[in-house]
Amino acid sequence: MKTAVVTGGGSGIGRAIAERLGADGYNVATLDLKPDGDAFSQTADVSDRAQIDAALEAVREHFGPVTILVNAAGVDGFKRFIDLKFEAWQRVLDINLNGVFHCVQAVLPDMLEAGWGRIVNISSSSAHSGQPFMAHYVAAKSAVNGLTKSLALELGPSGITVNAVPPGFIDTPMLRRAESRELLGGTVEDHIERTPVRRIGTPQDIAAACSFLISEEAGYITGQILGVNGGRNT
Repeated sequence: MKTAVVTGGGSGIGRAIAERLGADGYNVATLDLKPDGDAFSQTADVSDRAQIDAALEAVREHFGPVTILVNAAGVDGFKRFIDLKFEAWQRVLDINLNGVFHCVQAVLPDMLEAGWGRIVNISSSSAHSGQPFMAHYVAAKSAVNGLTKSLALELGPSGITVNAVPPGFIDTPMLRRAESRELLGGTVEDHIERTPVRRIGTPQDIAAACSFLISEEAGYITGQILGVNGGRNT
């Protein structure tokens, strides 16, 4: 049985992905600052390589080698660019971009030895559209898309596919917190009216896309950015 690690698996999109992969029959472990859910959970900050390595060692001892990785850990941020402190910029990049770097490097030896692997990076539809007051977040998620394409070319000959899923407007605790602070440029209902399919997305919508990209049927798909956004970005 293959083993999957989902970062940010304690809540929101990450938790939905972990639950879906468990239902698909994989061993599932989650890495999160606040572990939760039914998966084998490890506490780890994805911006800290030592914590990642320790968590993955525990996963390997419990399940064996890791050949599936979903990078769903992330943090948002809202600030006028002129007021954005470098420390805040760095924190968002450390988690959203450098966390992907650390986690991919940490699991690659298992995938290379197996001659098979699946990596799915959760980016953001804001990488297509841009977003005011979120320059650090958009920059990090755009870089994740570029990293995805480069890794796909490099790792494809080793049997490893690398794809990204940029979610659109998804109903998560992070989104609701932003709405409560009036940071969305309108209410959730306002955004639903701007979405062609006329509903908000769910974490399960993202999980379904990840499930497909991890499946054997998706073995000829790599380096792709599969938007799940209800038609908001095409």
